Amino acid sequence: MADVISAGDDVAAASAPALEAASGAAYDIIELLFFAYRDFVRDADEALAVYGFGRAHHRVLHFVDRNPGLRVTELLDILKITKQSLGRVLRELVDKGFIVQREGEADRRQRLLYVTDRGDRLARELARLQGRRVARALVDAEPAERDAVKRFLFEIIDPEERGKVSRLSGFGADGRR
Repeated sequence: MADVISAGDDVAAASAPALEAASGAAYDIIELLFFAYRDFVRDADEALAVYGFGRAHHRVLHFVDRNPGLRVTELLDILKITKQSLGRVLRELVDKGFIVQREGEADRRQRLLYVTDRGDRLARELARLQGRRVARALVDAEPAERDAVKRFLFEIIDPEERGKVSRLSGFGADGRR
């Protein structure tokens, strides 16, 4: 139980009245996030199943496609998974021709990751499927509403990770591009 309580230390620092006011909506938002995530990943899951891939493969493809030359150590930090878990997924993506690994030029011990043309096509198709769902959800949103959605999602990220996410994704400290 102590772990659960300590995990929210940053929340405890917020003002009690603000937290109390927000707590009534929290369960609604939590539930909506569960359902939204379920449907957000469904289209991609179906496309990945054709290749025998799952969500871990999708995440690896996404970040390698968006960051050519990404080091394996950086990918481990982004995904917050074990080296063993990444190794299995990466091996399958390499064996099936979606990703290639190259040695670093300055340090041959580094393993740099790149998508192949095949990997790029799949990553873009998955992004298109998910992008279509996001676009449909935001079609009538004003720019300020879109910014509010981005800021909300950015604020869900652990505060100590926001700088990394900003550098990786191009978002500023306020969650804006």
